[in-house]
This record gives sequence, structure tokens and C-alpha cells, in this order.
Amino acid sequence: MIFSVCTNPETENSGRVAKTLKQDNILIVYWTRTNNTKAVAEIIQRKVSGKLVALEKKNPYPENYQKIVAQVDRENEEGYLPPLKTNIKELGKYDIVFIGFPTWDMQMPPPMKSFLTENNLSGKTVIPFNTNAGFGVGEGFEQLKDLCPESKVQKGFSVEGGYEKKGVFLAIKGEREEKVTQLVDKWLREIGVL
Repeated sequence: MIFSVCTNPETENSGRVAKTLKQDNILIVYWTRTNNTKAVAEIIQRKVSGKLVALEKKNPYPENYQKIVAQVDRENEEGYLPPLKTNIKELGKYDIVFIGFPTWDMQMPPPMKSFLTENNLSGKTVIPFNTNAGFGVGEGFEQLKDLCPESKVQKGFSVEGGYEKKGVFLAIKGEREEKVTQLVDKWLREIGVL
């Protein structure tokens, strides 16, 4: 099992989150397929409160793993940004935005790219988190930085979740969830959120 807090000097701004945290100025947005990213998002919400929002596409991905892999490969090659069903009202009121996603094709999933392209997070503190099948975040945190050039991007958190290709789906539960909770707590304290 891989548990890590990813530090990438290219992706993070120096310093800690300086704003006073209040439930009404924190947003936690995530994309998930096997619910591991949702599990981490819920852990974060238990720690810092805030509003939790799961992204949804207008046209859902196929359930079949091989079909979704082929579709995502095409979307990434073509730079296609799928339309989203999710619309966050009053995005401007949030100062701190956690962005969570699994690693797909060694990068950020197209729906999260859609969200970051369609929504202006300029001036906000953006805090990425990631789940993966043990291969790491890939280009995901770099892509987030590129899509949020006017945001204060903090150090990201990455942890191994499921491995859908091998039939391992929700892996962050039970004892594993307790370990991930401890790691999230440590990371949030390190970046000054707790």
C-alpha cells in the first residue's frame, strides 16, 4: 500500500494557508469512479467542514472498464473537455477550494479538467488531493497548476486507492480509512489548514 504526501516544488506555493478557516468559505470538489476519492474528500470535510460537491458529467462514462479507458484515452488525445451536469452556484464566496481526483491515464481525469477550465479560481487557495492505483499522481498536480495559474496552489496529497483493472474498487475503508485519516490530518496540519 502506498501512502504519500506529494511535494512538488513546481506545484506548490511557499507558505501555509493563512486565511481563517470557516465552514462557509471552504469548498471540496471531487471526481470519483470507485469512491476512493470520495472517501478522502469526506475525511477532509470531517476535518475542516465546508461544502462537499461531487462532479457529474452530463453523459456518464460507460460502466465497462475497458470502454472507459478507451474513451478517456481519446478525450485526452483530442483535448476534449466533457460537459458537466454539476454547476456550483456562488463559487465566488469560497476562498479555499480542495480539488480531488483519481489518476487516469497518468493524468487528471477529463471531467476535472472541464471543471477547472469552466470555473475561475483566480485568487483562491487551491488544495489538490489524489487517489491512484499505486502509480502516483502522474501529471495531475502539474495540470492543476497549469489550469489554475492565478490561484495559490498548495502542496497536494496523494494516496493509493483501488485498482479497478484488478477488480479492487473501494479500498479506503475500515482500518485503511483510519490510516488514511491520520495521513490526511498530518498533511492538513503541514499546510496550515488545521
